[in-house]
Amino acid sequence: MKGYGVSPGVAIGRAVIHWKEQIDIHQEYAEDPERELVRFRTALEFAGEQMEDTHEKILHNITPGESAVFKSHGSMLKDPDFVSRIEGMILDRGVNAEWAVKCVSDSLIQIFESMNNDYMKARSDDVKDISDRVIKLLLQVGGIDLSSLSGPSIIIAGELTPSDISQMDREMTLGMASEKGGRTSHTAILARTLEIPAVMGVKGLMDEVENGDLIIIDGEAGLVLINPDDETVKEYEERLRQYNRFRESLSGIVGLKTETLDGMRVDLEANVASPKDLDDVFNNDGEGIGLYRTEFLYLDSSILPPEEAQFEQYRCVAEAMLDRPVVIRTMDIGGDKKLDYLSIPEEQNPFLGYRAIRLCLDRQEIFKVQLRAILRASAFGNVRILFPMISCLEELRAAKAILEETKEELRSQKIPFDESIQSGIMVEVPSAAIMSDVFARETDFFSIGTNDLIQYTAAVDRGNEKLSHLYSQYHPAVLRLIKTVIDNGREAGIPVGMCGESAGDPKLIPILLGMGLTEFSMNPSSILRSRWIIRNLRKSDLEAPALEALSLGTAEEVEEYCAKLLKSLDPGR
Repeated sequence: MKGYGVSPGVAIGRAVIHWKEQIDIHQEYAEDPERELVRFRTALEFAGEQMEDTHEKILHNITPGESAVFKSHGSMLKDPDFVSRIEGMILDRGVNAEWAVKCVSDSLIQIFESMNNDYMKARSDDVKDISDRVIKLLLQVGGIDLSSLSGPSIIIAGELTPSDISQMDREMTLGMASEKGGRTSHTAILARTLEIPAVMGVKGLMDEVENGDLIIIDGEAGLVLINPDDETVKEYEERLRQYNRFRESLSGIVGLKTETLDGMRVDLEANVASPKDLDDVFNNDGEGIGLYRTEFLYLDSSILPPEEAQFEQYRCVAEAMLDRPVVIRTMDIGGDKKLDYLSIPEEQNPFLGYRAIRLCLDRQEIFKVQLRAILRASAFGNVRILFPMISCLEELRAAKAILEETKEELRSQKIPFDESIQSGIMVEVPSAAIMSDVFARETDFFSIGTNDLIQYTAAVDRGNEKLSHLYSQYHPAVLRLIKTVIDNGREAGIPVGMCGESAGDPKLIPILLGMGLTEFSMNPSSILRSRWIIRNLRKSDLEAPALEALSLGTAEEVEEYCAKLLKSLDPGR
């Protein structure tokens, strides 16, 4: 079956289907209420064991603060008021156990959501999670616990969210495939960060796969092979061995400089989502953190992360990287990354709406908490601040003003921070790219975010699968905007980097080098491969081809040209 290859590599293993269907609960009157009571108590006991196991296992992958939500869920399962209300409804009204759980939970959720307090509203999400778990156990349906797979597995799903990926047992997850999703979804980005071969956008996948089927994932070609014949399995086993040998050969360039054959120095940095990703950065010899996506700290929490919790995470990364740069992006919430506990209103066009810097400027009390945590962490390393989705000069000035207010508050409290800390902007909106000469006079650096720049330039929702053929990093208009930003940054004397997915695209690297880009930030797994490519290129050979690429008329023509160029310049291909 064909889909979009969103994370490279080959995986061969048995399918584990992750169901996440909506379950309809109906009221029924039980002939034997005592039996329903036993069903409920058994499900409650199993749910408690699951939560305890999840809490213990997840402590190995994330901080105790992040995993505290699982511990609190386990405590709520033993809450006498919660349990007694459900048991009373089963016995007094004689209803089925799942209906009783739903009614009591819905009542609590309504109470919490009506409160004018973010923490209490967040409690409604806890109740939803707990009730869903118990109901699925009662009905013996629903998904699996991705953090405790019983063996090496290929995860098959209708849709996978960033939260699903963050919970996966990395040792047991060989690969994954889903019916929904595309290359630039945040789920795909996280899959590449974790180096999990993945294919998304596979139509009809769930109808064709059963638990235990032998599956081959081809993350390069975007293929999912179901119960292939022996000859195909042998072919892919050899490809897997070749891929692993190539990955092993890259260890030979660990510690070497990233520079072209004619001496152009390039910085290859990493995109990360939490301190858990640092091992991948070090294993792949990353030269810094070019993008720290702080939104996952918010997505993995049931409440707004307090200042201390944020500070500890940022400090951990800053200290670990020593004097290497750590670019921390302020929270990029909104669009496809919503927080139930933040009460973000529904919008017809969320990607064009209340998100990122717009949300931060409106909710300054939240913004300042994060800025305080980042500034405090700057005392422990080479930290820089990155503002996302800046579309006009007014937004940049407002963000910088709040940053200065926050600095003054810390000074008055005698809390140390880096007084010379730099702040820059994500160039991911066409207006910012077009006016980059003006922005360059009021910011310390640019970081080009190609994921959103592509969708805003081409007017294509990057999550709309029907329009995926129009969404391309090879769009000539996008490349022209990138060249404009690089030129304006160079003229103003400020650094220009790229942290979008295009930065790690092997076919685009020669063109970007030819344009003059010298700072790339990508998923850790792409760093050594990119270094190998760069070390086999000459900057002087790339300037004319970059101009040629900019003269082409279609994304298909540009991609074909880039592929041929890489093949002709790269002696190892």
